[in-house]
Amino acid sequence: MKVLLIKDVKNLGKAGEIKEVKDGYGKNFLVAKGFAKIATEEVIEEWKKEQEQKAKEEAELIARLKELKRKLEALRLTIKKKLGANGSLFGAITNHDIADSLKSEGIEIDKKLIHIDGAIKATGLYEADVKLGHGIHAKLKFEVVGE
Repeated sequence: MKVLLIKDVKNLGKAGEIKEVKDGYGKNFLVAKGFAKIATEEVIEEWKKEQEQKAKEEAELIARLKELKRKLEALRLTIKKKLGANGSLFGAITNHDIADSLKSEGIEIDKKLIHIDGAIKATGLYEADVKLGHGIHAKLKFEVVGE
Protein backbone atom coordinates (compact mmCIF):
# COMPACT_ATOMS: atom_id res chain seq x y z
CA MET A 1 0.00 0.00 0.00
CA LYS A 2 1.27 3.49 -0.82
CA VAL A 3 0.80 6.28 1.73
CA LEU A 4 1.52 9.99 1.72
CA LEU A 5 3.14 10.97 5.02
CA ILE A 6 1.49 14.02 6.62
CA LYS A 7 3.86 14.11 9.59
CA ASP A 8 7.43 12.93 10.08
CA VAL A 9 7.51 9.26 11.13
CA LYS A 10 10.63 7.90 12.80
CA ASN A 11 12.36 5.14 10.79
CA LEU A 12 9.98 5.71 7.84
CA GLY A 13 10.27 9.19 6.35
CA LYS A 14 9.49 12.87 6.44
CA ALA A 15 6.21 14.68 5.77
CA GLY A 16 5.38 14.89 2.07
CA GLU A 17 7.09 11.65 1.08
CA ILE A 18 5.23 8.77 -0.54
CA LYS A 19 6.19 5.40 0.95
CA GLU A 20 5.29 1.80 0.27
CA VAL A 21 4.22 0.10 3.53
CA LYS A 22 2.43 -3.09 4.54
CA ASP A 23 -1.37 -2.84 4.49
CA GLY A 24 -1.90 -3.40 8.22
CA TYR A 25 0.77 -0.88 9.25
CA GLY A 26 -0.59 1.68 6.81
CA LYS A 27 -4.30 1.36 7.70
CA ASN A 28 -4.18 0.48 11.38
CA PHE A 29 -1.34 2.74 12.48
CA LEU A 30 -0.31 5.45 10.02
CA VAL A 31 -3.75 6.41 8.70
CA ALA A 32 -5.59 5.72 11.98
CA LYS A 33 -3.18 7.91 14.02
CA GLY A 34 -3.20 10.72 11.42
CA PHE A 35 0.42 10.29 10.33
CA ALA A 36 -0.47 9.52 6.71
CA LYS A 37 -3.19 9.34 4.07
CA ILE A 38 -3.65 6.66 1.46
CA ALA A 39 -1.77 7.95 -1.60
CA THR A 40 -4.41 8.49 -4.27
CA GLU A 41 -4.02 11.01 -7.09
CA GLU A 42 -6.52 13.38 -5.42
CA VAL A 43 -4.71 13.26 -2.07
CA ILE A 44 -1.34 13.92 -3.71
CA GLU A 45 -2.74 16.87 -5.72
CA GLU A 46 -4.37 18.32 -2.60
CA TRP A 47 -1.07 17.98 -0.67
CA LYS A 48 0.84 19.78 -3.45
CA LYS A 49 -1.72 22.62 -3.51
CA GLU A 50 -1.51 22.99 0.29
CA GLN A 51 2.29 23.14 0.14
CA GLU A 52 2.20 25.76 -2.64
CA GLN A 53 -0.27 27.84 -0.59
CA LYS A 54 1.94 27.58 2.53
CA ALA A 55 5.01 28.62 0.52
CA LYS A 56 3.12 31.60 -0.93
CA GLU A 57 1.92 32.71 2.53
CA GLU A 58 5.44 32.37 3.95
CA ALA A 59 6.89 34.43 1.09
CA GLU A 60 4.32 37.17 1.77
CA LEU A 61 5.16 37.09 5.49
CA ILE A 62 8.89 37.38 4.77
CA ALA A 63 8.23 40.34 2.45
CA ARG A 64 6.21 42.07 5.22
CA LEU A 65 8.98 41.39 7.76
CA LYS A 66 11.64 42.82 5.41
CA GLU A 67 9.51 45.95 4.96
CA LEU A 68 9.16 46.25 8.75
CA LYS A 69 12.94 45.83 9.08
CA ARG A 70 13.52 48.65 6.59
CA LYS A 71 11.04 50.84 8.48
CA LEU A 72 12.66 50.11 11.86
CA GLU A 73 16.18 50.76 10.62
CA ALA A 74 15.11 54.11 9.11
CA LEU A 75 13.38 55.14 12.34
CA ARG A 76 15.18 57.04 15.09
CA LEU A 77 13.38 56.90 18.44
CA THR A 78 13.74 59.41 21.22
CA ILE A 79 13.09 58.11 24.73
CA LYS A 80 12.66 60.67 27.50
CA LYS A 81 13.45 59.72 31.08
CA LYS A 82 13.80 61.72 34.29
CA LEU A 83 17.31 62.65 35.34
CA GLY A 84 18.72 62.50 38.85
CA ALA A 85 20.80 65.16 40.59
CA ASN A 86 24.09 63.75 39.28
CA GLY A 87 22.87 63.59 35.67
CA SER A 88 22.16 59.85 35.55
CA LEU A 89 18.76 58.39 34.76
CA PHE A 90 16.21 57.39 37.37
CA GLY A 91 16.07 53.66 36.64
CA ALA A 92 17.27 52.09 33.42
CA ILE A 93 15.90 52.01 29.89
CA THR A 94 14.41 48.58 29.24
CA ASN A 95 13.03 46.77 26.24
CA HIS A 96 9.57 47.63 27.65
CA ASP A 97 10.35 51.36 27.27
CA ILE A 98 11.46 50.80 23.68
CA ALA A 99 8.32 48.78 22.88
CA ASP A 100 6.15 51.60 24.32
CA SER A 101 8.00 54.18 22.20
CA LEU A 102 7.51 52.04 19.10
CA LYS A 103 3.81 51.70 19.93
CA SER A 104 3.50 55.50 20.02
CA GLU A 105 5.05 55.50 16.50
CA GLY A 106 2.38 53.03 15.34
CA ILE A 107 4.60 49.94 15.29
CA GLU A 108 3.48 47.07 17.50
CA ILE A 109 6.39 44.83 18.57
CA ASP A 110 6.48 42.50 21.56
CA LYS A 111 9.04 43.57 24.16
CA LYS A 112 10.42 40.01 24.29
CA LEU A 113 11.68 40.42 20.71
CA ILE A 114 13.80 43.48 21.58
CA HIS A 115 17.32 42.85 22.89
CA ILE A 116 19.54 45.49 24.51
CA ASP A 117 23.16 44.86 25.46
CA GLY A 118 23.47 45.68 29.16
CA ALA A 119 21.55 48.22 31.22
CA ILE A 120 21.13 51.71 29.81
CA LYS A 121 21.51 54.18 32.67
CA ALA A 122 22.83 57.28 30.87
CA THR A 123 21.72 59.59 28.10
CA GLY A 124 23.12 59.11 24.61
CA LEU A 125 22.69 57.14 21.38
CA TYR A 126 22.10 53.39 21.58
CA GLU A 127 21.21 50.45 19.40
CA ALA A 128 18.85 47.53 20.02
CA ASP A 129 18.43 44.27 18.12
CA VAL A 130 14.85 43.41 17.14
CA LYS A 131 14.10 39.79 16.20
CA LEU A 132 11.32 39.81 13.62
CA GLY A 133 11.25 36.09 12.83
CA HIS A 134 12.43 33.88 9.95
CA GLY A 135 16.02 34.90 10.70
CA ILE A 136 15.33 38.59 10.07
CA HIS A 137 16.85 41.02 12.58
CA ALA A 138 16.62 44.81 12.57
CA LYS A 139 19.01 47.25 14.24
CA LEU A 140 16.92 49.93 15.93
CA LYS A 141 18.69 53.19 16.81
CA PHE A 142 17.35 55.28 19.65
CA GLU A 143 18.39 58.25 21.70
CA VAL A 144 17.91 58.60 25.43
CA VAL A 145 17.37 62.19 26.59
CA GLY A 146 16.72 63.59 30.03
CA GLU A 147 13.64 65.51 31.10
